Order: sequence, then structure tokens, then C-alpha cells
Amino acid sequence: MFRNQYDSDVTVWSPQGRLHQVEYAMEAVKLGTATVGLKNKSHAVLVALCKPLSELSASQRKIIPIDDHLGISIAGITADARVLSKWLRSECLNYKHSYESIYPISRLITNLGNKMQTTTQRYDRRPFGVGLLVAGYDENGPHIYQVVPSANYINCKAMSIGSRSQSARTYLERHLSSFNDCTTDEIICHGINAIRGSLSNDELITKTENLSQLNITIAIVGENYNKFTILTDEETNKYLEMANNSNSLDDQRKPTEVVGTSGSDDDPKPGPSDSDPQVAVGTME
Repeated sequence: MFRNQYDSDVTVWSPQGRLHQVEYAMEAVKLGTATVGLKNKSHAVLVALCKPLSELSASQRKIIPIDDHLGISIAGITADARVLSKWLRSECLNYKHSYESIYPISRLITNLGNKMQTTTQRYDRRPFGVGLLVAGYDENGPHIYQVVPSANYINCKAMSIGSRSQSARTYLERHLSSFNDCTTDEIICHGINAIRGSLSNDELITKTENLSQLNITIAIVGENYNKFTILTDEETNKYLEMANNSNSLDDQRKPTEVVGTSGSDDDPKPGPSDSDPQVAVGTME
């Protein structure tokens, strides 16, 4: 009720213990187009949905390479993402020049969180209005990190951020147990199917028959790749067709419902115990 009295400055706490400017920045992430990050035991994959701002403009780049072993996918304000990506590149170059090795991803994400946190406690700055999914590969294997405007960072097995990302997270949670044993092609198809769940109903109806109409960008990094690689349009279309074929096979494997005909009065009618096992427990006495 008194939010307008406490949201004019990022350093002012509300009586409920909230920083409204930080929450506004996190809401900006939810307005960006969805992006998905997931990994198996050897590779990390980013899949980003690209939408133009209008019919007269081209779509903006949603996946940004940082180093040979690292890249990010963004949701939110692209200008803020460019500032953070420039800082990440400088850190990776300085570390490589000093130690002649790649920057450990966990340490880099920690330093990124510290940089983003300083903007939440100074009156002359504002929080970064962008969320990041960081995909990388180092000596500890593949990594997927989520970084939010509040400077919190989470080491994830799979994650989705952006507009309508809850549907994509539901798909990822349902298939999470199978990701570790998936091949590279299968993990990319899972990412495409997850990003497909973030489409609106109108877009989903028009693109159900042909997944190749999806305007997405796919990037992968892992042990079989020399560096962080953004797939070309031809490779993306190949994986779109592969995901479309896998969906068709899954639909064929689903059992069809058997519609029963109306029987005579002599047919036994199912009681409460036949229709619901919980009712059977409740009526056992």
C-alpha cells in the first residue's frame, strides 16, 4: 500500500524488508523472451527463443559468446547484458594472460555476483535488469549457472528464464532424471521441446505442425568441442526436424483411449472402491 514511498531509491528498505527496485529488475527479466539451459554428463547446451521487437525489425542476439569455454544466454534488457558480457570477456582475457589457462567458471560466477551486488547498495546506481544463463565447460565438467539481478547465482542441472518460462521448467523437471545419460543430439532436442512450451497458444497452434518455423538459437560447449559454438542455421534446422520427429514418435506410443458403449442395466456398475482407491480406504469399515 505504501510502495510508492519506498521504491524511489534502491538503498531504501520497505517496512516489510524488501527492496522494490531490485524486485522491479527481476520483473524485467520475466518480460524478456525465454531461454533454456541444460546439460548432460559431457556437454552444456543453451537454447534461446528469438523474437523481433516489431515486424519491421530483426531479432536481437540472445546468446553471447564470452570465451572458448564459456557463453551466456540472456533474458531482459539487452543493453545491460552487453555491459556484463564486456566485463566477463575482460576478466577471462586477463586471467588467461596472467595464468595461461581458462578462468574457472565457479570463481568467475562468484566475481560476477559480487559485481552485480554492488549496484543494489549504492544510491547512484540501479540493479542490472537482465537475467543470465551461463553455460561452460572446464576441468570439473559442464556447468549451467543462473544469475539474477539480485546478484544471487545458482548452479543448476537445467533452468529456464524469461517470459512464459514456467512451462519450460515443468518440462525440464519432468525429464530431469534422463538428462545425464542423454546423447548430445538428445539433450539438444530436449532443449528445443522445452523452449517450445514457452510459446503462447496462438503461436503454438500455428507452429505445432512445423517446428522448423521456430526462430531459435542453439549453442553448445563440451568435451568434443574446441570452443563455445553457436550452431548455424542449417544445423539448427536439422535439430528442429529431429525434435519434430521425436515428438511424432512419442505421440504414436501414447495409448489411445477406449470409448465404451452404453451397456444394459444388468452390467455391474463400478462402486466407490473401483473408481478411487482413496475412497476404498475411507469406506473400508
